Amino acid sequence: MTTESGSYEDDLAALMALISTPDDEEVQDSQVAAAGAADRVDDAVLVDAGDVGQDLCYGSVDEFVREVIVPLYRRKVGPRGPRRWSAQWWRNGEAVSRLDGLWRSWEHLRQDGATGISSWWRDHADYHMNILFDPDGPFAASTDENRAGEPLPYDPPPPGLFTDARTIG
Repeated sequence: MTTESGSYEDDLAALMALISTPDDEEVQDSQVAAAGAADRVDDAVLVDAGDVGQDLCYGSVDEFVREVIVPLYRRKVGPRGPRRWSAQWWRNGEAVSRLDGLWRSWEHLRQDGATGISSWWRDHADYHMNILFDPDGPFAASTDENRAGEPLPYDPPPPGLFTDARTIG
């Protein structure tokens, strides 16, 4: 998602292009698929009916963090400031869980062309990112820092840590 120029405007324009409004037939197909999926839940696998029938834009939480969170959140972070972040966010279980929730909620809400992304910001991103950025939060001990206006620090996770969900099936 980050372009060669790396500008915020380019990143935002590319993100906005991904947000689409499904047509009535897609919504109906998705609802039928979701209803059928809910009937097939077994003891080993819990099916998330909200994602059935939707094409994922990002295949993993890592791809989402790398392509959405890191370039969009251009807040200064560091050990001496009011916000903390870890370039190796994937080493913290709470952070992975919260960011995974942000990814999955974004994938679902981007389908609502009216208020979906606004709801995602208000109900999901603002809430979880404030906890992640908190100096007493999961990254309290992090010494990673950036400059104001720069993307958040990012180190890639070890290969194979996150599977591309678009290839599972």
